[in-house]
Amino acid sequence: MAASKDTPLPTEIKLHQVSRLLEISFDDGKTFHLPCEFLRVHSPSAEVRGHGKGQETLQFGKKNVEIKAIEPVGNYAVQLSFSDGHNTGLYSWDILYDYGARQDELWTDYLKRLEAAGQSRDPA
Repeated sequence: MAASKDTPLPTEIKLHQVSRLLEISFDDGKTFHLPCEFLRVHSPSAEVRGHGKGQETLQFGKKNVEIKAIEPVGNYAVQLSFSDGHNTGLYSWDILYDYGARQDELWTDYLKRLEAAGQSRDPA
């Protein structure tokens, strides 16, 4: 999925390993700090999102997950490799910008779904 022509492009991506945050700055001046756990549970992979509406797989126990590698994919995305072995999601600039802009809303929704399923952020 190529980035839309309206999406700002990243100017810098930094991984803060101690705080487990991915800092991404865009050319419109916005900078987002996305936790590794947030990015892992919202992975754009088929494994997490499924192949259609209602096929999502709730991710849990990912509180301590880390990003182990960031690989560029063309000039439109990065592939993140996580400490739990997950590495199949392509995070396009569109997705990362959207996640940054809607982080609070997406995180609140995730926590509600986790609670409704009787699951925890903590590893087993």
